[in-house]
Amino acid sequence: MKLLLRTIVLGSILSSSSAVAGEKVIPVLDGVTENNMQEFIVEEGLRQLGYEIAKPVQLQIELAYVAIAKGDATFYAAFAEPIHDQWIKDNGGKANITTLGTLVADNVQGYLIDKKTADATGIKYLEDLKDPEKAKLFDIDGDGKADIYGCDPGWGCERVIEHHLDAYDLRGTVDEKQGGHFAIIPDAIQRIKDGKPTIFYTWTPFWLTSLLKPGKDVVWLNVKKTDLPDGQTASTEVKGLGNLGFPMIQQRIAVSTKFANENPSARKFFELFTIPLDDLNEEDLRIYKGEKSDEQVRLRAMEWISNNKAKWDEWIAQAKAAN
Repeated sequence: MKLLLRTIVLGSILSSSSAVAGEKVIPVLDGVTENNMQEFIVEEGLRQLGYEIAKPVQLQIELAYVAIAKGDATFYAAFAEPIHDQWIKDNGGKANITTLGTLVADNVQGYLIDKKTADATGIKYLEDLKDPEKAKLFDIDGDGKADIYGCDPGWGCERVIEHHLDAYDLRGTVDEKQGGHFAIIPDAIQRIKDGKPTIFYTWTPFWLTSLLKPGKDVVWLNVKKTDLPDGQTASTEVKGLGNLGFPMIQQRIAVSTKFANENPSARKFFELFTIPLDDLNEEDLRIYKGEKSDEQVRLRAMEWISNNKAKWDEWIAQAKAAN
């Protein structure tokens, strides 16, 4: 594997375009290891186009957009449309930040409950938790209210969850259990293994749905009507799953508009690059099993490029031709 890495890196140096030689690109990492492989692959694409890649800056997701808008960073390869849309609006809109390509299309997100409880109670809709008797089945802290394992403040999904608690009149019976998602979700997994009623938010790609399989271990909750924050009107219907209450996520690359306008080869690469959902699910599972160091993830990024060489070479060729 290390030989493969050296070979690819050497090849990128030898084949770099001189059109942008020396221009420095500053990536943003968000501290979510599961997002790193796609980030490292994008870095390598830019490197092969002749850019100098600075050490990535690590920021909370919301602050990534502030940095790009201010010119303190160049791109972030985990923009989630539409739950991150508001942060682009808050930072000057498209004049400052452009989103390009589709890294991964139609990522599903929503609420899941353990199948045992769903089958026993007939709970199908989030609104069913307005019933205090059903809600208290999911009580963790002893206050008689259901506790939803939610997501980190600043991720975007927490804003939808909090909006739902108001929109569906659930404040009296449901709380969102917030905190570091990766710190609290093991507790949800253990509860389900112990046969205890559990409800949590999740998304794809993510290793959790490989451990707790929808339809077997857990089931997706529906909502009776779509109600989203910020006046969003996106569809929340997912074929085969119903109305999950959340729009599907389109992952794109958020980039400085100035950089995108001045660098047609980089822009073209951003527009072309995509990665199959199954590949990211496999990557996420390996991270869950402990293969999560930056070196391990970077090696797998290089392996992905090698395994998709024909497509990769075509992307690089088209990007260079756009310069």
